[in-house]
This record gives sequence, structure tokens and C-alpha cells, in this order.
Amino acid sequence: MTDMYKTPDATLTESPEMDGFGSLERGKAGDYQFVIGDIIREAWRKTKGAKGTVWLALLLYGIIMIPVTIGVPWLLEMAGMPSQQAPGAPFDPTLLVGLIVAQIISIAITLPLGAGLFMLGLKLASGVPVSATEVFGYFHKVLPLLVTVVVMYIMLIIGFILLIIPGIYLAVAYYLAIPLVVEKGLGPWQALEASRKAISKCWFRFFGLGFTLTLLMIVAAIPLGIGLIWVMPLLIIAFGIVYRNIFGLEGAAST
Repeated sequence: MTDMYKTPDATLTESPEMDGFGSLERGKAGDYQFVIGDIIREAWRKTKGAKGTVWLALLLYGIIMIPVTIGVPWLLEMAGMPSQQAPGAPFDPTLLVGLIVAQIISIAITLPLGAGLFMLGLKLASGVPVSATEVFGYFHKVLPLLVTVVVMYIMLIIGFILLIIPGIYLAVAYYLAIPLVVEKGLGPWQALEASRKAISKCWFRFFGLGFTLTLLMIVAAIPLGIGLIWVMPLLIIAFGIVYRNIFGLEGAAST
């Protein structure tokens, strides 16, 4: 696709990347290796000894998210700001405000936790010591993460309104924007553009990897979900490998 969203490149200073990994500039230029089979095989090898860490991190994620999902609407209701429409009840103008506030609170908690899960996978992919509490390490980035998601949604809505294909393209191309905000410290638009430029060089392969991993999850979930014990860590580490190969890992994040 043409570089229809091109903006002037910002001057960025990078720490020396770890040997054999990618870098921000090489990633945006498409100078990296992306072979689906190699990524899955490496992710499978790296799940050895990492499954406990990943599942503990997922447990911590769930411990936070379940109360948030249940508690935020309840607290707003107690404050006189309903966020759920009662069946058969007349429309309440405060409902829209409640819905927006509930979404903002939920996203503000979900985004840093999700970024922490991604960083966990990236560090496991890079051989960097990491603990399950990595999921709690990025709440200080909540504001740029929120702005990134808002801008992303706006671009996706525009893409889907104009034509379905540009929306699908951007939905995939923006996938690495969130980790770029937390790992490289990029601004929202810089992160979105860096992700788009890099993934555009291998868009179909990236989509193919996501499709393959989704199929693996579906198959793994069939026998009472037992297979997910292995597949969930593989998925998290696999996307960490992709990011590592494309953008590398900054010195500060590798310690």
C-alpha cells in the first residue's frame, strides 16, 4: 500500500540494540526476518520453563480485571451514573456518560496490564530475566497509552467508513503500537506510524501468524482447554519474538 499516512520522521535516540535483534530504524525500513514457522518453533522452545511465569501473570491479570469488570458499573450506579440500560426502562441521558466513564476506567486499567503481558513475552523471547509482576510495571504509561488507543480507534473508524479493506489493513498494521509506546517510549502517533510502516512490509505474514495462532488456540481449547496450558505461553512469546526481530529491545528494558 502507498504511504498514505506518512508524517515527518522524528529524531529519536536509541540505545544500542541487543546483538542479533532488530532496531527501530531497521524495523521501519523492513530490514528484518519474518518466517512464521521459525517464529512458532522458537516460541515453542522458549515455553520450556516459562509456562509457570506466563500463567501466573495471566492469573494476576484476571484478578485485577474481574473486579474491574464487575465493580466499575456497580460503583458508577452507586454514584448515580448508570452504565447499563435496564430492560424495558426509558432511555436515561446519564447512561451515555456512564458508559463513556466506565469504558475510560476499564481501558485505563486494561491497557497497562496488556502492555505488561506483551513485555513479559518480549523479555522471555529475548532471554531477559522477568517475573509475573511485569504485568504491573506500566501504569505510569497510562496517559500515552490511552491517547494511542483513541487515535488508533479514530483511524480505524475512518478506515472502515471509507472502505472495509483499509480498516482491516490498519487493524493489523497498528498491532505493535502499544509495545512501542512502553518499550521505546514513542509518542502515540510515532508508535502508530512505526508499527504501520514495519508491519506493512510483511502484512500478510503477520496476519498469517495471527490466524495460525488463533487456530492453535481453538484446537487447544477443545479438549477441556488443557492444550491452552502450552498454547497461551506460546502465543505470548511468539508475538514477543516478532517484536524483538523487528524492533529489538532497548538496553533499559533488557535489564
